[in-house]
Amino acid sequence: MDVGRLVAGRYRLRGRVGAGAMGVVWQALDERLDRVVALKLLVVPEGSDPVAAVGRAAREGRIAARLQHPNAVTVHDVVEDDGKPVLVMEYLPARTLAELIARGPLPVEQVTLIGAQIAGALAAAHAAGIVHRDVKPGNILLTDDGTAKITDFGIARAVGDVTVTKTGLLAGTPAFLSPEVARGGEPGPASDVFALGGTLYAAVEGRPPFGDGDNAIALLHAVAAGRFAPPTQAGPLTDVLLDLLRTEPATRPTMAQAAERLRTATVTRPPATRLDLNPADLPPPPTGPHPTDPGQPAGHPSAPQAAGAHGAGGHASSSAPRPAGAYPTSVAPHPTSLAPRPVRGGRAGLIAVAAAAVVGLVVLVLVLANGDRARDNTARAVTSTSTSSTPAPAQLERAVAEYYALLPKNTAQAWERLGPALRAQGRQEYEKSWRDVKDLTVSSPPAAAGPDTVTVGIDFTGVEGKRFRESHRLRLVVEHGTPLIISDEVLSSQRIDKPNDDKDDDDRKDDDKKRGGGKSGEG
Repeated sequence: MDVGRLVAGRYRLRGRVGAGAMGVVWQALDERLDRVVALKLLVVPEGSDPVAAVGRAAREGRIAARLQHPNAVTVHDVVEDDGKPVLVMEYLPARTLAELIARGPLPVEQVTLIGAQIAGALAAAHAAGIVHRDVKPGNILLTDDGTAKITDFGIARAVGDVTVTKTGLLAGTPAFLSPEVARGGEPGPASDVFALGGTLYAAVEGRPPFGDGDNAIALLHAVAAGRFAPPTQAGPLTDVLLDLLRTEPATRPTMAQAAERLRTATVTRPPATRLDLNPADLPPPPTGPHPTDPGQPAGHPSAPQAAGAHGAGGHASSSAPRPAGAYPTSVAPHPTSLAPRPVRGGRAGLIAVAAAAVVGLVVLVLVLANGDRARDNTARAVTSTSTSSTPAPAQLERAVAEYYALLPKNTAQAWERLGPALRAQGRQEYEKSWRDVKDLTVSSPPAAAGPDTVTVGIDFTGVEGKRFRESHRLRLVVEHGTPLIISDEVLSSQRIDKPNDDKDDDDRKDDDKKRGGGKSGEG
């Protein structure tokens, strides 16, 4: 192909923008619709039937065209040129994630944002019956405004399109294959989940989980065994990655669940530019899924603390009941620092809207701007528009007052006043977190503390009849005219029925005497 050539009587070539194992990508002008597109001239393997190759390309094009998602590159058409198949896709001036990884590991926040977008697109693909089969950094495109899109659905296979299996080909990059595929199994949605986990692992660690050696056979053996070194630089993303990279497909989250966890993580982590937070109020970033006790979530203190609670999701007095986590426990077998799960038992204290918010601040969207704009092999980004707005102070205060007026009895209506990040914990877990709370009253009326922030004081009775007083800071947005709570930070928490502690101490002393604890002279 040469610049200026007209393909299929419609697409005028402007320049070559990339090449890979599957084909060569050109920028072209669709002269019929006067729009810039990307043409991918697929490589027909030596010895293959060109007619059959065109048929496969047409079929794969139809499969890819099923998917319409802002984070997936759109396939417009499948044409033939000189007996060779050509995919016509949207054109996107972008870099690949592989290019960025080649410069070094990426920040966890940036990787989380990328992962949330790509997982959303793949979840939509799975819902349409499409398995990508080659999720990897080279197939993820990143624009300068932070938009991420996944491309190269040309080798994907739709579940139920049985003729594709007649090719007998194994599609996929060895470094990002799942163990079941490396062992000769059929790729499925869970295989894409694993490949996404490997891709995000590579982004934060700077290398794939099983290495990136040139010996493909050795690499396949390593992948098939499913053994890899846990990530060391993933911080709060560690547990999510370990779940995505589970060896057995049935134990991995679905892609929709993975997308929700990644989206929640992008909302609940505080921006690094905040200067008004006391570092002592935040738990240190975990380096892996190793809580001190198997029954406790990561970051939970193993010994009681005398002081009150820190932010929701941080260390609290061990007598405080933990609210429900940010996603159903069935989705996340590993405890996670992104959203601690409830600790059941007979202790009382901190009550939050949800433990999803570490300090309840929306993370800053990172802009990918490393200098030069690199060209790549697909289409124009679709910039999504926000439907949220900042409410007036009076509206903020009223919304918070109405929310606490519903609790703890009317959790169904209170649930409707939460934003997506806090709802990610699941309604059942949310209701559990309020089950042992009684006699909640507002001790300090809601007061606007910023353009989207309200502070409020509450008193409540927890388990064992212990009474607590807490100060909360909540953030809200207006979605389609309705104020929603998107984060909840506990500023302070204290017992207000201290005399009971003395009684408890006396009871413990009496118990010790009954057990013979006072016979100190016996040897």
